[in-house]
Amino acid sequence: MVAACLRPLGEVAFEFAASGLEAIERLALASYQLVVLDLNMPDVGGLEVIEFIRSQDKLRALPILVVTTRGDDSSKTRVIDAGASGFLPKPFAPEQILTEVRGLLGTAPTA
Repeated sequence: MVAACLRPLGEVAFEFAASGLEAIERLALASYQLVVLDLNMPDVGGLEVIEFIRSQDKLRALPILVVTTRGDDSSKTRVIDAGASGFLPKPFAPEQILTEVRGLLGTAPTA
């Protein structure tokens, strides 16, 4: 669903990880411009993935958008304190995630 919402960005490649551990493995092996992350993942949770990213010199500046069903203030505070760049509670409108991603990537909408 996230990939479908981001189609207006144009030529964008997406990779998906089925678990937090798989996300960490992919991040260790390749370069990315942005991570969209859920807090609820098998193996390793979203907070641990954020902590891993922020602990790595080559990944430290990587923007992280957390998209989660945990929309409470406590969850938002925890992920932002851990180093997430943005927080978007589910459910969200497609234009909300598009706006968040554009802001994190520093790209303007095309007319």
